[in-house]
Amino acid sequence: MMRRPRSTTALVAGMASLSLFLTGCTGTENADASAGSDGMINYLNFGDFGGGTAPKANYNPYLPAFKLSATDYVHERLMIVEGTKCREVPWLATSYEWTDPKTLVFDVRQGVKWNDGKPFTAEDVAFSFNLLKKHSALDSVGVWDSDLTSVKATGGNKKVTFSFDKPGATAFTRITETAIVPEHIWSKVKDPTTFTNAKNPVGTGPFTVKSLNPRRLVIERNPDYWQADKVKVKEIRFNKADAGGQVEQLKLSRGEYDQQGMFIPDIKKSYVARDPEHHKYWYAPGGSISVYMNLTEKPFDDVKFRRALTTAFDDKTVIRKAQLGYVKEASQTGLVVPGQEKWLPKGIEDQGRIAYDPKAADKALTKAGYEKDSQGRRLGKDGKPISFSFKVPGEWTDWVASADIVIKNLKSLGFEVEKETPSPDAAIEDRQTGRYDMTFGVHGGSCNMYNNFSDPLNSDRTAPIGKKAMSNEVRWKDAKTDELLADLKSATSEKDQKKAVAGLTRVMTDEVPMIPIWYGAKWFQYKTTKAVGWPNAENPYASAADPLLWMTHLKPAKD
Repeated sequence: MMRRPRSTTALVAGMASLSLFLTGCTGTENADASAGSDGMINYLNFGDFGGGTAPKANYNPYLPAFKLSATDYVHERLMIVEGTKCREVPWLATSYEWTDPKTLVFDVRQGVKWNDGKPFTAEDVAFSFNLLKKHSALDSVGVWDSDLTSVKATGGNKKVTFSFDKPGATAFTRITETAIVPEHIWSKVKDPTTFTNAKNPVGTGPFTVKSLNPRRLVIERNPDYWQADKVKVKEIRFNKADAGGQVEQLKLSRGEYDQQGMFIPDIKKSYVARDPEHHKYWYAPGGSISVYMNLTEKPFDDVKFRRALTTAFDDKTVIRKAQLGYVKEASQTGLVVPGQEKWLPKGIEDQGRIAYDPKAADKALTKAGYEKDSQGRRLGKDGKPISFSFKVPGEWTDWVASADIVIKNLKSLGFEVEKETPSPDAAIEDRQTGRYDMTFGVHGGSCNMYNNFSDPLNSDRTAPIGKKAMSNEVRWKDAKTDELLADLKSATSEKDQKKAVAGLTRVMTDEVPMIPIWYGAKWFQYKTTKAVGWPNAENPYASAADPLLWMTHLKPAKD
């Protein structure tokens, strides 16, 4: 689920007061020895660790709403599908194979131990997944909602076999998102749905929990970790961030964090300029924010009308003014490029980005039968002026600013457009129930290609006007699209998956069920005073959501 877009206006307005705080700061207020003589990084300061204003110890990996950040450094998964290029990185499993479309077999890594010294086995993996089957409230990623029928340890306790009653390829990323827990601990838990795992949580990960108080959570390196030689960080200190946005911006600007993931206005001035050599940021693209048109209404039900609008929106101005230059122009294909460029079919120009060209839009609209009258008003095929509303959550100020630009573009083409700014809850409900003409929506951005296209386009995921759609909020219904989704769902080879994805990208470019404008940003700031090797645009080996990969890449900075 995409998080609500961050409001930028209040933060921008507060920059004047923040600047007063910054005056006189040297950026060295929290300086100390960055590395020991043993070639290790003594500690790193990270941002918030969850739990609200009064955090309580909770390291249950199956309770995402309550778990603290340490959980993801203690518990590991079979594989990591990193979030930038969707590369599969072997972790607790060394490899996998689809022996047939309904059977997935993982080879479990040998020689791994839990941090209490007990051996990790395939039985632990099978136990973890069957625990979620027994207690469905813990199955937050829906792994058992994917036609999975059984998970068993096989091959002399060296393999794990996942069996499905239908082709199960779409379950792969759900499986790899699922944490593995020790059977010898969790089998004795009376109620896993309320278990906080608070006392000395046992996992296979690179860190163990050292201490927790209301202000700070500290985890320390596990010396017996199965790849301990790659982990050069002795300690990570998470710091409670409940003092408000401006205070956190100040702390980041002063260099008090080695890594953060927050919105900050004018990042180059307020952060990078404080220490250009060491203060860095990387905002990789996430899901697509698109113009949604209600496809049950005229003229949006006309594919020629929709195609004409693909050149109508000034995305570069949206990015520069409304999104502060932090995001990138989205591809009409529905893919996140360049990270997912390997899924692009051949012949797609500029990776599917479509340039703003109002003259071309005007010409295409006229050719499609939507001419202007003597007053410059765009007319429908019934000869009446085309008028509609653009609905945007009034509190999401960056979206409102983006909508203002889009509406201006539409008005310049002769449309009569009224802006509506309901509350976020009302706007979301209206989008789900189809009570809108035009609005913004979010889709894609994950490494599950089936979900990326099925959620916004599958006929089974929409609903009649007035009823909530599961995710297909534009009301797209197309037999060819559903056929391609079925092919993708059953495809276990990358070749067959790419063939289906190519067809779905052509649906996006040819039929235009929606018009992507920009990608949401994955906020990621880091400092190289103590550690180097962070993921960035030049070396995108991981995303902002892949801390286990960071930990095996970071090295002490040279003095």
